[in-house]
Amino acid sequence: MKITIIGTGYVGLVTGACLAELGNDVFCLDLDQRKIALLNSGGIPIHEPGLAEIVSRNRAAGRLHFSTDIAASVAHGQVQFIAVGTPPDEDGSADLQYVLAAARNIGKYMNGFKVIVDKSTVPVGTADKVTAAIQAELSARQLSGEALQFSVVSNPEFLKEGAAVEDFMRPDRIVIGCDESASGLQAQALMKQLYLPFNRNHERTFWMDVRSAEFTKYAANAMLATRISFMNELANLADKVGADIEAVRHGIGSDPRIGYSFLYAGCGYGGSCFPKDVQALERTARDYGQELLILRAVEQVNNNQKHVLGQKITERFGADLSGKHFALWGLAFKPNTDDMREASSRVLLGELIGRGATVAVHDPVAMAEAQRVLELDFVATPGAFERIRFCENQTDALQNADALMIVTEWKTFRSPDFDQLKTLLKAPIVFDGRNLYEPEVMRELGFEYYGIGRSMLARG
Repeated sequence: MKITIIGTGYVGLVTGACLAELGNDVFCLDLDQRKIALLNSGGIPIHEPGLAEIVSRNRAAGRLHFSTDIAASVAHGQVQFIAVGTPPDEDGSADLQYVLAAARNIGKYMNGFKVIVDKSTVPVGTADKVTAAIQAELSARQLSGEALQFSVVSNPEFLKEGAAVEDFMRPDRIVIGCDESASGLQAQALMKQLYLPFNRNHERTFWMDVRSAEFTKYAANAMLATRISFMNELANLADKVGADIEAVRHGIGSDPRIGYSFLYAGCGYGGSCFPKDVQALERTARDYGQELLILRAVEQVNNNQKHVLGQKITERFGADLSGKHFALWGLAFKPNTDDMREASSRVLLGELIGRGATVAVHDPVAMAEAQRVLELDFVATPGAFERIRFCENQTDALQNADALMIVTEWKTFRSPDFDQLKTLLKAPIVFDGRNLYEPEVMRELGFEYYGIGRSMLARG
């Protein structure tokens, strides 16, 4: 099939590359000329395991094209995926300006039946706005007949950063929302054909109305965020009462009604999805006169959780950290990505630098993106950014540090040389924001260890 992907960000690039891998002829549109130039020169703008190889392979095979030509993109695909950004607006709602701009461009250039697929994460009711935007452009062109026919479909993505290619190629579910009009049924037939390769083993597609599909994406992310914040709140209490949150996790996770996923305590979630989607769902509720009290608490707990490591550090070293130097492992909001959006490391660094400390940092992938983002974070505070030293390997970051802080659970941090770690640090002190290590083992090795919901165990 001929497919057009509008937007070559995280979702758009993964979707386009994976659909091309399945044999489709995919045209990827982006108005950022530098990004398109990078993609056409063999580069890739994001870090995602396995994605670069798929892009390269399908570009060479002629199944994957990148361009800034809007008219050509509309002409190419009978199915048009809108996969542009929906950043949070000042009031927490999703900003739909890029989605609606894409819709208007489709209406401006289409000359035959099109299926317009909302792949971006959008609030309930967005399909109606996309339909109206396209219809307005068609009416202005005074078209009639087949040229006026189209259907807007909701097909939310469920991709985990760091595992997006695997998630796309081996989905646990495919959610598609279509209406029951004649054009909607035509769109359903095309979407069924497009996703047929994923359903050969068993049916993975859940068909529903458009608004339910839009709602499903937000509901899924809100549920996962809720589980994380719930465990983080319990972990903070576990620290006070002397319980082990890991034992608690195993105890409740063994209940099949609960399960083990997304029950890990830590120093807060980040990224482009959970924070934005929780806020957007809260905003949608307020638009309808309802308050989502649980989600409001989820967001507040997460915001507070990003300060927990900083609080543990000041409890140990005092509020004034002048003259103190720390090592920090992990900058990205999660492993296997260079995404720094809403990363907990940014909050922690802001606190430490603000209290007079210096910090040596390392991340296996996110160093360049972290330098760009952190320089912007500290732009209003002269000299603050210079108090951060970026180290090419994790060992260099340890040199002469008063303590080590772990913020991202990269695999390479899980089994370090603890003897070397003790030798390089000024004192054997570890603040583990992801509970990578066992408190009893760390105590036996001679470390002063602070985890999340496990610190009482390490101190005996």
